[in-house]
Amino acid sequence: MKKKITVMLLASMVGALCLAGCGAENGTAPADNGAVTSESSDEDQAAADNVAALIDAIYVQERTEDTDKQCADAKAAWDALTDAQKELVEGEYADPDYFGNDTGDASKDDPRNQDEIGENEILVVSFGTSFNDSRVADIKGIEDAIAAAYPDWTVRRAFTAQIIINHVQARDGEVIDNMDQALARAVDNGVKNLVVQPTHLMHGAEYDELVAVLDEYADKFDSVVIAEPLLGEVGTDATVINKDKEAVATIVVAEAVKLAGYDDLDAAAADGVAFVFMGHGTSHTAKVSYSQMQTQMAELGYDNVFIGTVEGEPEETACEAVIDAVSAAGYTKVIIRPLMVVAGDHANNDMAGDDEDSWKSMFTASGKFESVDCQINGLGEIPEIQEIYVQHTADAIGE
Repeated sequence: MKKKITVMLLASMVGALCLAGCGAENGTAPADNGAVTSESSDEDQAAADNVAALIDAIYVQERTEDTDKQCADAKAAWDALTDAQKELVEGEYADPDYFGNDTGDASKDDPRNQDEIGENEILVVSFGTSFNDSRVADIKGIEDAIAAAYPDWTVRRAFTAQIIINHVQARDGEVIDNMDQALARAVDNGVKNLVVQPTHLMHGAEYDELVAVLDEYADKFDSVVIAEPLLGEVGTDATVINKDKEAVATIVVAEAVKLAGYDDLDAAAADGVAFVFMGHGTSHTAKVSYSQMQTQMAELGYDNVFIGTVEGEPEETACEAVIDAVSAAGYTKVIIRPLMVVAGDHANNDMAGDDEDSWKSMFTASGKFESVDCQINGLGEIPEIQEIYVQHTADAIGE
């Protein structure tokens, strides 16, 4: 009897479930299920598209009176998204990594945007990076070294890339001056003697833009001096090298060799290892600096060191050309490291990323090497490189 009652109860429950979830007796499905799912999906995408539009609006090189509000609005809208909605964010420049990528602790940085400057200021100008740990190690590292060397001068910061300034401000709430803001701050604070120390690698396009902005403020100070970038004067052709290029070459190779675990460069070469230093590259006439760095490596006898660039300008620095050069020289292991002041987006993605067009992926895909490794370290974190900037500042001050 118990068994029969149980069977009858189960049958009754199945019938009730069928009526609730499977439609009426004629077998038709509930009319609203698909509509509800579609409506939710549309709402999710609309919320994500709104954030993408807000990100694209601040992914610009010009600061306006609306920039601060736009940065705040973009972050608030992102924070309001669900995790699923965040994955749907996609715009002309926007993607989930804009706010979602963890690049370290921004609170360890110092934007150096304070007033009370005094009469003597050293303005350290960088392109900038949104990678927090790299900004602290590389850019702040250089600024700190200069500040320590010149306690009687006030060190302040400016970035030339408004796109990066906006990114850091929107994501982390850290406000960094652009060139106009930093120079206006100097004027408002009564600065009389201004030394501008670029952290740029060379006299390229970014350096030219810095000079152009500075020209508009030159008559606001008693004296304005621009210090040399890291590699010093450009020179006329690939054979022209100088003491700055020699110092940088010696320092960065020694650092790469040490991090790779070899006693010296010869030991690495004996193990079949080639070091590839990847710069940015440029169509500017200063691109000869990369060829000069390759000349410098040869002059130092660094036969297993190669110079490349992301942009492939000059042509012999393109990734494919460097792959062929390393392979033709007989090296079977490769270590790639940025020839950049900051280990930011280019180092993490264009050099060491997982996409098929990264340098690490292309070297691996060539099938010509037993191993391909990367050192994601900027030049700015190396104390000896920081000292070159300190010396350039000293030269500008006249010490």
